[in-house]
Amino acid sequence: MTVVLKTPGEPEKIENIDENLIQPPLDLPLLENIKLTISYDGTDYHGWQKQPGLPTIQETLEEALMRILGEKIHLQAAGRTDAGVHALGQVANFRANCRLSEAELLRALNAILPCDIRIMNVEKVNSRFHARKSARSKIYRYRIKISPIVSPFDYRYVLHFPYPLDIPAMEEAARRFEREDDFSTFSSGDYPNPVRKVIYSRLENTGDELVYTVEANGFLRYMVRTIVGTLLMVGRGRLRLEDIDNLFLQKERNLLTPTAPARGLCLVRVNY
Repeated sequence: MTVVLKTPGEPEKIENIDENLIQPPLDLPLLENIKLTISYDGTDYHGWQKQPGLPTIQETLEEALMRILGEKIHLQAAGRTDAGVHALGQVANFRANCRLSEAELLRALNAILPCDIRIMNVEKVNSRFHARKSARSKIYRYRIKISPIVSPFDYRYVLHFPYPLDIPAMEEAARRFEREDDFSTFSSGDYPNPVRKVIYSRLENTGDELVYTVEANGFLRYMVRTIVGTLLMVGRGRLRLEDIDNLFLQKERNLLTPTAPARGLCLVRVNY
């Protein structure tokens, strides 16, 4: 390392200093960037994001991390799931001075978290990773039970809809959402850029259940649930297939695009 030395009234002198002799002013800890893959039953929570006086997934996880690591943690999630929405593969990351291995942190978290929240994987990643900004796409699934009776093991995770439906029309309508477009009609709130690219949008009939799967580069608030509500309007004969394009042109919510209940929705996977 080259250092310029100058004494008043004398010419500059250049000397080589051994870098090993220069110590940093503080012994600062090295912050790890840690990625969590999370599965949760959202029934008893008011969504992902922290809210004063209400139980949320984010606050529950951050409190558990604070107990383990002894410092305040702020989690960044791939997406803010709404109240009652579930997740199989939510992703979040945080930075901390973590001296535990990945396996040790995984065991510690699952030991103190409530049973309806599980950490599926812990991974120390490079500093550039960001759970939301690094995501290429997200996959959601919505389940509609069309049988007369719903099992007590299913009712928290499906919309029960035992009424006549034109399922072929709904299947065709689902495919019409595969597009890059302004999804304002199928969302809640104002967005400076409401354009999203839906890569995959399909409805599958399993006999006693309809399963809607959608993948996009991003989602507006209530977007998936509103698309499902619109598909049900098609199934009930209150919307025609050709009405889908007209709804996109309107760019605002109306009675023909209702929001389906949260309990049927699940964040399946985030792709990076």
